[in-house]
Amino acid sequence: MILIADCGSTKIEWCLLNGNEVVARVFTTGMNALMLTEQEMTTRIHDELLPQLPDCRVDEIYYYGAGIINDEIKQHVVNALRANLPDVVRVEVDTDLLAAARALCGHEPGVACIIGTGSNSCYYDGEHITDNVSPLGYILGDEGSGAVLGKLLMGDLLKHQLPQSVVDDFNREYNLDRTAIITAVYRQPAANRFLAQFGPFIKSHLNVPEVKSLVVNAFKAFFIRNVANYEGYRRLPCNFVGSIACHFADQLREAAAECGVTIGSIVAAPMDGLIRFHAS
Repeated sequence: MILIADCGSTKIEWCLLNGNEVVARVFTTGMNALMLTEQEMTTRIHDELLPQLPDCRVDEIYYYGAGIINDEIKQHVVNALRANLPDVVRVEVDTDLLAAARALCGHEPGVACIIGTGSNSCYYDGEHITDNVSPLGYILGDEGSGAVLGKLLMGDLLKHQLPQSVVDDFNREYNLDRTAIITAVYRQPAANRFLAQFGPFIKSHLNVPEVKSLVVNAFKAFFIRNVANYEGYRRLPCNFVGSIACHFADQLREAAAECGVTIGSIVAAPMDGLIRFHAS
């Protein structure tokens, strides 16, 4: 039996495979390994995952997650998993970016990208990630992400760059004035999630040329500042996973065409691709 985990900060999707047969797919609370202790992760797996798993032996675990930034953190996750599933033979812990690459490209080379609340990208040779332009977060980077789209929208709203009809719609939908926005961005925690919440508003106003340009230009920046750094990016498919990539797929394709990039697949989440990868 193989257990696959696609772990984000909000939720984890777990899939139990027997060969190429899906035995179970369950969800638990998310874990950012950078923010939790080994004991906290051990307890959460024990309390939330084990009661949902069928009574069977798990031989291999492939865990892809948020916050996996070094070998020490990887080992904490390995220890937490082995504490709950002591008979497992193999435990592999790696980043959500490798999950995206394996899910999107399988065993073929390509460029794999994540565009959700944040953004990231890599060159994948069919087995390993061989190049990665650091995303740098929503202040210095994360081009095209939900957080950056929200940041651009707030800036354009407050600097009078959008039609009054958009401003009026925003004011009707959100009880936020200039002070509340600035406080949320500069003084409150999780400003990236605050900014990313405006994705649906942006999507509902894509008929406004200024809003559409905001989105297309953000995606062009993603291609220019990230994808264009990978050797051979013009001849390889550029594949995407993430909610923003899916919801703004038309604008993503438009930006790609202007940058000479060929779009491959665009999916909301990596699990189906990970199932195919590990079942093979």
